[in-house]
Amino acid sequence: MSTVLYESKNGVSYVYMNRPERYNAMNKEMLTELLDVLSEVEQNEDRIVVLSGKGKAFSAGGDIGMMADLADKSFYEEVMQTIGDIALKLYMMPKMVISAVHGSAAGLGLSLALTADYVVAQQEAKLGMLFIGIGLVPDGGGHFWLRERVGTQRAKQFIWGREQVQGSEAQAMGLVDVLAEKDVLEQAFLMADQILAAPTSAMLKTKMIYHQNNLETLKSYLEAERAAQWDMRQTKDHQEGVQAFLEKREPVFTGK
Repeated sequence: MSTVLYESKNGVSYVYMNRPERYNAMNKEMLTELLDVLSEVEQNEDRIVVLSGKGKAFSAGGDIGMMADLADKSFYEEVMQTIGDIALKLYMMPKMVISAVHGSAAGLGLSLALTADYVVAQQEAKLGMLFIGIGLVPDGGGHFWLRERVGTQRAKQFIWGREQVQGSEAQAMGLVDVLAEKDVLEQAFLMADQILAAPTSAMLKTKMIYHQNNLETLKSYLEAERAAQWDMRQTKDHQEGVQAFLEKREPVFTGK
């Protein structure tokens, strides 16, 4: 089964993460396929990209099943390079990008959702970084997206607090741009139609003025996250966080 689905229709590219049985948790296969699909989308004639997930969630983040493999430095570097390439591809996509969020958008899943020009979410959606729960730091540019949307001080506290916020609160914070009054994909389709009726070439010029100016900053964040995440994976807190997650209990951290 393909872990990423893609279709082009009426000027819009629809990209769906497709591991519904795992709440679209991202493993190496999905990440590689997502990057390949986005590279294809980048070259087509569509003016809009809608990114979403199949099943009951946008994405629960990185697949906990990769944890053992990520202990290997070469595997880790390859995965983190792919994550960085996806983040950069979405950020510099020469099209308008809409993320349609339902269910959980957690960890790396939230980082990817926040790459979009418009984040559309259901009231019941739950958005959280949650990396701190397993002794890690955000990746996929998570530090950058949060700083852009909520400011450094609020971003730090959101990352540290293991918060999950829903629709209206997420919108008040700035994580969500539009609350869906109906099914989130229907809302995204409606937005896509509205954008197609707008002068998208002018919209994209504005997008690229901002994004090109911030590109090197995003790259520096991605590199810092890559280095920090490797360091954190060597800590006892990370090992405890993963074990507690698997045992469905609260972790006992020691700061080591």
